[in-house]
Amino acid sequence: MLALVDQLVIPFLTSLYGAVGYLGVVVAMTIESAMVPLPSELTLPFGGFLVSDPSQLEPLTHQPWDFWLVVLAATVGNTLGSLIAYGIGAWGGRPLLERYGRYLLIRTEEIDRADDFFARHGRPTVFIGRLLPVVRTFISFPAGVTRMPLLPFIAYSTLGAVLWSTVLVFAGLQLGVHWEDIRHALQPFDLVLGVLAVLAVVLFVWWRLGRPGWRRPAA
Repeated sequence: MLALVDQLVIPFLTSLYGAVGYLGVVVAMTIESAMVPLPSELTLPFGGFLVSDPSQLEPLTHQPWDFWLVVLAATVGNTLGSLIAYGIGAWGGRPLLERYGRYLLIRTEEIDRADDFFARHGRPTVFIGRLLPVVRTFISFPAGVTRMPLLPFIAYSTLGAVLWSTVLVFAGLQLGVHWEDIRHALQPFDLVLGVLAVLAVVLFVWWRLGRPGWRRPAA
């Protein structure tokens, strides 16, 4: 698992951030918030890692990476991606979820629950959802489906993104100088972590398919 991060994710982020600097952070966070699985749990700590090393120069400013500029770039990207996901939800609406949601293991009763939940607690839900792994990637879509007012949506989403980005960039900053030590310490567990990750995905899919309310795609 960590070897995969080393060989694929880190080189991708190194190339992206090395080419366009803070704009790369914007791009990475836009992708994640637009419901594409590029986890900010990796992209933001890597930004903090760059901040921890004064020898790393940001290519646009030609200055060492700045903590708060990384947070700002992440927040801007989060807001842009959130608006994309919101727009897809508002444009496609409930029919889009009912037609394609099953391919993402979304059940009909969950669509009903999301509609009801957003009708009663929409604004706090967007803020809280921004602080939850995985949930934060998709929370903007049901907000769009339920036509949550746009300005409150942006405000709550941005506030949650600021907190999330600050925490993860700070974590990368603190761990950055010790990355090699941590990497070598965990290297013997790469295979175990990989097997556990695959097993968790299999069990989740099996559990979802076996629950009432699941409708299999028509042949």
